[in-house]
Amino acid sequence: MTQAALAGIKVVDLSRVLAGPSATQCLADLGAEVIKIERPDSGDETREWAPPQFADGTSAYFATVNRNKQSLTVDISTPAGQDIIKKMVAEADVLVENYKVGGLKKYGLDYDSLKSLNPRLVYASLTGFGQTGPDARKPGYDYIIQGQSGLMSITGPEDGLPYKVGVAVVDLFAGLNLVIGIQAALLARTQTGLGQHVDVALLDSAIAMLANVGMNHLATGKVPPRLGNGHPSIVPYQVFATEGAQHLILACGNDKQFAAVCEVMGQDWIADERFATNPQRVKNRAELVPLMQAEFMRRERDEWLGLFDAASVPCGPINNIAEAVAMPQTQARAMVVELAKKDTTMRVLGSPVKLSGTPVQYLSAPPDLGQDTVSVLTSLGYTQEQIEQLQQQHIV
Repeated sequence: MTQAALAGIKVVDLSRVLAGPSATQCLADLGAEVIKIERPDSGDETREWAPPQFADGTSAYFATVNRNKQSLTVDISTPAGQDIIKKMVAEADVLVENYKVGGLKKYGLDYDSLKSLNPRLVYASLTGFGQTGPDARKPGYDYIIQGQSGLMSITGPEDGLPYKVGVAVVDLFAGLNLVIGIQAALLARTQTGLGQHVDVALLDSAIAMLANVGMNHLATGKVPPRLGNGHPSIVPYQVFATEGAQHLILACGNDKQFAAVCEVMGQDWIADERFATNPQRVKNRAELVPLMQAEFMRRERDEWLGLFDAASVPCGPINNIAEAVAMPQTQARAMVVELAKKDTTMRVLGSPVKLSGTPVQYLSAPPDLGQDTVSVLTSLGYTQEQIEQLQQQHIV
């Protein structure tokens, strides 16, 4: 088997739910050894976020971000539990946590305490608002951050309610930022010999996600409007309904493409000075879009898609989830992977990272709660008698 990109990197994963575990799953996919620390009584709360579930009882939510990991149950509120974590940290490369700011200090598991134990440790914290600032100690939730950050203000119908994105996109984006920070810190360590504290916040990630729309505000001082499926700077670049109550996306990015649209649709809009250039189309979208929508209702979606594809105009259907995962392209890119789990199999969403020399590896399905407790403790030097005593005391 080809050696993985992060082979030899040991990660202590004190995170739970989505954002943190999404980061540690990415590290695990790339070959890091990730040991997930869970509460002995119930574990990660997403284990109970069901239905839906797989055949073996694993919740679909938990399975989303916990493959390729080991599960060790530890009560970190006890001195014996804290000793276990410290023994792991002494030989670890990375610790990931998403507790409230200062939440681990009372257990002696904060960055300042652990860096003295292992100066090479990369300590990665993912919180709602970061380690500094007036809101640092507030809890963070994806939905609320989508609202606070302005993301919801630009999502949804022009005249309707603001909408959240259909998945916890801020959590996932923050998880990716955490991975970037961890890998950068590991690379820096090769030069300095020292680890550092990686501080990633949901709010910071969401603000960065505003991208060109946020920059539009900084450039003009104006508050960007909510445009539904429209684009603030390009027209036509939106969803259109077609005959048969189906929909397509037309992404016309320049004047040459718009001329091709006009030819396909048998219209001379490009000759109209109101629509001849993209800035004019943006200015006069309220006049152009209804004209286009009326024409789109004359044919079915797939017929339009075929015509636009032939004319090299960017376009596509709006698939449901079943259609999306069944696409030949999705399958060809191994974006649905089958993992063995007990006496059955589990289909999971694959990794989008494709490396030619050190590819992502799918080694194990999401673990049962505490399934690796004995093996991990044994590797740390605990005897069978000591492990049994810890189990009797409900520390592990």
